[in-house]
Amino acid sequence: AGSFQEAGVIQHAYNLNFPIHAVPASCAQCPAWSAFSVSSPAVVLETAEDRPEAVVVRLYEAHGSTVTAWLQTSLPVKEAMLCDLLERPAARGRLPLEQRGLRLSFTPFRVLSILLVLSR
Repeated sequence: AGSFQEAGVIQHAYNLNFPIHAVPASCAQCPAWSAFSVSSPAVVLETAEDRPEAVVVRLYEAHGSTVTAWLQTSLPVKEAMLCDLLERPAARGRLPLEQRGLRLSFTPFRVLSILLVLSR
């Protein structure tokens, strides 16, 4: 019901095309864990790619709106910077690490690639 944004069409499509695969835990007391979370349903975290001592994360705005979203991670990030689509760091692309995570601004359908340098 409602618009595709209100109906959650994008999330339902991802759930259909990329279902969660449950893996038995080695213990019944294992805590829940998530590498990333995004504060806005309009922003989709499309991929995260491993690199030596870093991760490249690609996100996009999917609702055709202008939105500010927070990207949170449980990874030990020591530096974050915007990248181009070839994953090269952008000049003046450094993003401040805040307690709440990374504050990201999106215009309609904007794609952002972010290089997260990890501490050892």
